[in-house]
Amino acid sequence: MKAASWADGGRPVDLLQAVNLAKRYDDEDVLEEISFSVSPGEVLGIVGPNGAGKTTLLEVLAGLTGADAGTVRCHGETLPAPKRKEVMFYLPDGVRPYQDRFTLDVLLFFADIYGRSLAEVGATVAAVELAPVLRKRVNTLSKGYNRRLLLAVGLLTPQDVLLMDEPFDGFDLRQCRNIIQLLRNEVTRGRCLILAIHQLGDAERMCDRFLLLAGGRMRAIGSLLELRRQAGLPEGSLEEVFLALT
Repeated sequence: MKAASWADGGRPVDLLQAVNLAKRYDDEDVLEEISFSVSPGEVLGIVGPNGAGKTTLLEVLAGLTGADAGTVRCHGETLPAPKRKEVMFYLPDGVRPYQDRFTLDVLLFFADIYGRSLAEVGATVAAVELAPVLRKRVNTLSKGYNRRLLLAVGLLTPQDVLLMDEPFDGFDLRQCRNIIQLLRNEVTRGRCLILAIHQLGDAERMCDRFLLLAGGRMRAIGSLLELRRQAGLPEGSLEEVFLALT
């Protein structure tokens, strides 16, 4: 993982920038002029209700869905869609990779692609508590264990930016706390996480900054402290702030 780079004065340099991204399906604007940037070691939460455009935004960022307008940049240079997989790895919500294969086989496949050692695979399995299902086929995994498998795959990939859609879905409170700590450990190594989350309590515990998305439009972006100031709610929760600003 690359070390975080810093501008003069100690401010982190932007790793990834989205500039005026827009997406339209038929006569509906799904995304309208979405702009933001993220730095190494930062967790950005894209928060909003179902149907807000969170998944579409991740797909556009990853280059899986073409934007009707706007650009994505890495370190200031335009990053065309075919090259984004070199910088970003996207974990969709609900996908089951190689459903007829054993869980361990899937992990070893990705480890081989990215040059990860068996020791690294073992450490990742332990970190996400996946050992009980290594000999089970992916299509038999519970929702929670499938989510752990996806997380393990993401941790084995080397890309600087990890995009995750609903990373805490399927976990109870204690499990969610453990996953948050695991992801927090990941960003200390300079990796950037962009997470689409509709559970605002989970987002508040996990993320450094928040992009508030509603109806395909970015309503605000900033840290919780900054958003509280915008909303005029000095002690407000993320949920209260979101309702006030959207």
